[in-house]
Amino acid sequence: MFSLLRKLFTNTSNRLLTEGDPMKKFLIVGLGNIGPKYENTRHNIGFKILDFLAEKESLIFESAKLGDITTYKLKGRTFLLLKPSTYMNLSGKAVRYWLEKEKIPLENLFIVTDDLNLPFGTFRVKTKGSDGGHNGLKDIQNILNTTKYNRFRFGISDTFSQGKQIDYVLGEWIEEEEKQLSERLLKATEAIKSFGLAGITNTMNTFNGK
Repeated sequence: MFSLLRKLFTNTSNRLLTEGDPMKKFLIVGLGNIGPKYENTRHNIGFKILDFLAEKESLIFESAKLGDITTYKLKGRTFLLLKPSTYMNLSGKAVRYWLEKEKIPLENLFIVTDDLNLPFGTFRVKTKGSDGGHNGLKDIQNILNTTKYNRFRFGISDTFSQGKQIDYVLGEWIEEEEKQLSERLLKATEAIKSFGLAGITNTMNTFNGK
């Protein structure tokens, strides 16, 4: 009986996930690495932002193919929040799968990631560009075969000594950064909502450099 109920629930959940106008559906992908040892690292800011939004809106992530996913509905828009389980360097596979499964147009994709070239907590929203040496973005670019996709970069600064980049991005936030994170995370969730409600151009004008 339990297995039958679970099957019925799963089928219903899947149907609900794929319903709706594709132009009002948005795939928000937070980049990061799975596992407790990466949870509070700078490189996992994409996961952290989506987790913060989910907590604020009482959403629950569920394990699905190639990642953990939850659905957030706001003012007639549907936001699919995805945390790939492929590890950072293979993020593209999960992005492509969920774009195709949910029939979401490429212009409604929003990749949330860290950026060494920006001061801590600074935002940069772009519609295209290079991977900037970021392996997650590099894989997405290769899998989608385009550099024209929306991305939201969260600055983590570059205050590391020569040869210590990997240790730095996989390191945890220092105390001063921790104090500022909650406000920055809240602002980041506002940028995600703006992307779906106001569009990419308005989001760039509102949040870039903030």
